[in-house]
Amino acid sequence: MKDKVFLVSGASQGLGFAIASQLLNAGAKIAIASSSQEKISAAETALNADENCLSSVCDVRDAGAIKTWVKEAHEHFGRVDGLVTNAGGPPPGMFDDFDDAIWQGAFELTLMSVVRMVREVLPYLRNQQSGSILMLTSSSVKEPIDILLLSNVFRSGVASLAKSLATAEAKNGIRVNSLIPGLIDTGRLKPLAEFKTKITGLDAEAQMQQMISNIPMGRLGEPDEFAKAAVFLLSEAASYITGSSLVVDGGALRMV
Repeated sequence: MKDKVFLVSGASQGLGFAIASQLLNAGAKIAIASSSQEKISAAETALNADENCLSSVCDVRDAGAIKTWVKEAHEHFGRVDGLVTNAGGPPPGMFDDFDDAIWQGAFELTLMSVVRMVREVLPYLRNQQSGSILMLTSSSVKEPIDILLLSNVFRSGVASLAKSLATAEAKNGIRVNSLIPGLIDTGRLKPLAEFKTKITGLDAEAQMQQMISNIPMGRLGEPDEFAKAAVFLLSEAASYITGSSLVVDGGALRMV
């Protein structure tokens, strides 16, 4: 991975930050982005990467912001070798909870952000006839989650996009895979557990314990465990892997 350049969106915290950190550990250079200047600046400081890290403000719902971010990253480092698409999840809820505006917002955040990021990065990868794209999805693409209807719908679209692009871009030396997180110990879990208490009647702590009880390994995943799987898929160690979906969930998914 030495001196290769990867763009990571949603990198100020959680899974995106962990992936950025592990890419640096592997010798790569990174262009990280978040919609918050304060958070992405703090992330850059925490990564302590100096000239190997470029941080930018980029709201991935904004096509123009994505175009600027990718262009600046290429100009700064002189090349682009890969992309990690990531963004905060859409709100939890059931079908009757969402009006058209919420559906449209989730569409822009979860699906169109990926389409637009890939659209901007692909010309660079095609030009050099190499590269790797990794799309973060959710276990909901394998087993729909009752309270995550928006995620069920739009992340499934991302998974289909990854598979379609893997087939189309293989001839250009570009690999495209998706990475599926189970219950990973990030800030996303607490609000989901709290939302589920409205349905189950359990308090938040009991709800979390019930969620963990469904994991064969008996614990939450660590962000760095997930991030190491991401680095593997982005690296030449996975040179014959494309169009795949790797699950990192401690064995929780029952479907093959």
